[in-house]
Amino acid sequence: MSSHTAGTQLTFLGKLILEGEIQCQTGLHIGAGKGSLEIGGADNPVVKDAFGVPYIPGSSLRGRLRSLLEQSLGLTAPNELVYVSKRRGQEVRIHQSDRPDDEVCLLFGRSPARVEKVSGEASESGAATPARLTVYDSPLVVDSITQQMRENLDDELTEVKSENAVDRITSQANPRTLERVPAGARFRFRMILDVLCPEDRPLMARVAEGLRLLEDDALGGGGSRGNGRVSFGSLTLTWRGKDYYAKGAGESTLVSGAELAALQQLVAADDFGERLA
Repeated sequence: MSSHTAGTQLTFLGKLILEGEIQCQTGLHIGAGKGSLEIGGADNPVVKDAFGVPYIPGSSLRGRLRSLLEQSLGLTAPNELVYVSKRRGQEVRIHQSDRPDDEVCLLFGRSPARVEKVSGEASESGAATPARLTVYDSPLVVDSITQQMRENLDDELTEVKSENAVDRITSQANPRTLERVPAGARFRFRMILDVLCPEDRPLMARVAEGLRLLEDDALGGGGSRGNGRVSFGSLTLTWRGKDYYAKGAGESTLVSGAELAALQQLVAADDFGERLA
């Protein structure tokens, strides 16, 4: 866990900016919801921007990273979870604690409020923590959908995958269709880690860990059925200290064009914090 304590003083030191590409190893489906169904279209369309181009919402990538880190750190036991929603059939449980060294809450933030625990009595959470990690929407690199790929797609930029749910008694098939961004497509991603105290500097190692976990998991829907396998590459990590914003000082590129393994080794090194001095 981190070295944060209840007495840690927050003062802005700078920002770590991580940019790179997300490449689809298999088709990617991040649903747009039932409100966007079109006549003759797929049952489950992907989310698109105002120009009809698919993108990865920052909330989807951020939420998946949080979920994977909660699992990796052993924070999904009932006594570690609270309800965000208790609506029947739509329950949402996430991790939240009052521990000052809780890296998940440091990265993703927490608000003071009355929380209902999954296991145990409801309690009043008095700890407020600003979120350090911001994840932006990831636009599609349209040129990554080559002309050869487009000739075999169902739409200009997406494919339609057909699936069947088979009744175990009657053997009757219940077909459904799923719109996907095809394998080979690339998205540009950008995330920023606010460094608000010296103890925040190692938090980038947790972000890299989450990205590494995601490469062996799935992003979006239908992961257990082969959708959403992604990889990260062409990574650039930049440090912009306080003087960059206050005095127009230069930025420092810590790594450029790197693979995820190289980034993880950099941010996990014992001297990484000294590079941000």
